[in-house]
Amino acid sequence: MENNNSFMKTKPVFSLLVSMSVPMMLSMLIQSLYNIVDSIYVARLGTDALTAVSLAYPLQNAIVSVAVGVGVGIGSAVSIYLGAGDQERADRSATIGMALTAFHCILFILAGILITKPFLSLFTENPKVLEDSCSYTYIVLCFSFGSLLQIAYEKIFQSIGKMKITMYLLIAGCVINIILDPILIFGLLGFPALGVAGAAIATVIGQISAFLLYIVVWLRKSYAVRIHPRYLKFDRKIIVQIYSVGIPSSIMMLLPSVLISILNSILASFSEIYVAVLGVYYKLQTFVYMPANGIVQGMRPIIGYNYGAGENDRVKRTIRYSLASAAVIMLAGTLLAMLIPEQILMLFDADAELMDAGITALRIISLGFLVSSVGIISSGTFEALGSGKNSLTISLLRQFIITIPLSLILSRIWGPAGVWIAFPAGEVCAAAAAVFLLRRYQGGKFALF
Repeated sequence: MENNNSFMKTKPVFSLLVSMSVPMMLSMLIQSLYNIVDSIYVARLGTDALTAVSLAYPLQNAIVSVAVGVGVGIGSAVSIYLGAGDQERADRSATIGMALTAFHCILFILAGILITKPFLSLFTENPKVLEDSCSYTYIVLCFSFGSLLQIAYEKIFQSIGKMKITMYLLIAGCVINIILDPILIFGLLGFPALGVAGAAIATVIGQISAFLLYIVVWLRKSYAVRIHPRYLKFDRKIIVQIYSVGIPSSIMMLLPSVLISILNSILASFSEIYVAVLGVYYKLQTFVYMPANGIVQGMRPIIGYNYGAGENDRVKRTIRYSLASAAVIMLAGTLLAMLIPEQILMLFDADAELMDAGITALRIISLGFLVSSVGIISSGTFEALGSGKNSLTISLLRQFIITIPLSLILSRIWGPAGVWIAFPAGEVCAAAAAVFLLRRYQGGKFALF
């Protein structure tokens, strides 16, 4: 078995971080492009079809949030035990993690059957939109096992440093999805035109295909961790360890949706143009935060493994290189937003009103980009160390506890600009809290400063 993961503690830290992070950045870029292409195809069916798919987004996002959150918990446990040289518990963590994921698959099937129509009925009275949205959601939820199991395998492979495998298989799933979308939506090559349902079928086939490819790859070679029924024993410590990271991570993924909904209601009281500005900003910020999140995904297994191995100096160096790399990316994003906001907004065919409001928003919000690198890297560090509570605390400060109350208060003083100011203010508070928490955690052995 290829159980020698010593490269995690022998390879130079910076080159190791780059080799682990770049494939994750490319994977996330492919995923983002897929989402855009998928929306373009559905939009050709008309506004009602696009609305129907949009209504399904919260439930679809719940699947991904649970899958990624639990996957991060599994990966954290596997990395730490491998670093500590505890092969038995590493194998047990991976096996129990897959069993928990299978249990979640059953829960989502039940959710798809029981809550789909009542939930979607809350948001539309248009019978056609409701019918299409139900068709899409039933398929996506009841066949969510492909997404859940695929992501669980992805995080296990990442935990042992096999980033390129996860990149190739994610791309494979996305390509299958993109190919099948027009065929099943519009009825090409002799297939019936299934409309919105066709988009859902293409999505789950792509996810299931990626999952099956993971199984093929897993069975063809022995890796640093094993998944086998003999390791499937009730282990309260491992289950708590997985969920103590997984639940906060899942909540963190759901926070942006809650934040956007609340901020939209505040901004709409001034003008719908500011709601549009917020929507444009969130599309743009994806391309700034995406590479930073790629760094977080690359650093997690390095930190977890070296933490388990007692290599605290390498843990600190990984954190500092990650922070420096994220800061460079965030500085570039800040400069672009400050210097060429007009050119950025022109990508969205902004009219004069949207251009004027958007320039102000981008310049104010981007003031928080650079300092946000502290919160992002610290949050990822705590996940890797198995401290989901501290990670969640930082994320809540960044995207909820500070930003929302400040938006309500400052918008009464400065109007929409008050909402934009709340973004960098939240990042500053979260960064300060992150530095404080790291200085307190285990005697400050992983403190940033």
